[in-house]
Amino acid sequence: MGVGSIIQYLIEQYDTNKKLTYDTLKERHHLNQWLQFQMSGQGPYYGVAAWFNVLHQEKVPSAIERYNDQLKRVLGVLDGWLEGRQWLVGDKITYANLSFLPWNDRIDAVILCKPDEKFAGFPNVQAWHECIAARPAWKRSMEVREGLMQQQGLENATGRPSHFKSHQEYEAAIAAGKDTSAKA
Repeated sequence: MGVGSIIQYLIEQYDTNKKLTYDTLKERHHLNQWLQFQMSGQGPYYGVAAWFNVLHQEKVPSAIERYNDQLKRVLGVLDGWLEGRQWLVGDKITYANLSFLPWNDRIDAVILCKPDEKFAGFPNVQAWHECIAARPAWKRSMEVREGLMQQQGLENATGRPSHFKSHQEYEAAIAAGKDTSAKA
């Protein structure tokens, strides 16, 4: 929950013009509600889905199904709320909207589907996500991220040292006591 506290601090401290938040009590609390949902729903469930789909050595079908279903439940909540709306709260993009973007951007890598299938059945989420991801600031941040990952010899999608072809190969090298540092 520390990241949510950091986001709230940054918004209160630096968003003095209220570009990403609101002054009114109702909207401020509604933004906080969505941030809490991101931290307690999206973050943990997407992370565990990624673990069982991609990182866990043993494929456990019941765990994969459970956490993929939880990921889709989160998308369903968002999709239902976004019906007839452009943003989660009010009439502008806010920190609540932005908090969902990084995980949603990587759903295809989490549940191992084609990129154009990651929002299948969730048209409102897809439209909302594409609207946010089309913003120049997001595109710039992803370009900077990719450059920094390359400089460090890390795979952009996973953060794994890029000379390893799979997470299992990376884990085997760790277990064997081999040098696993990134090679730029």
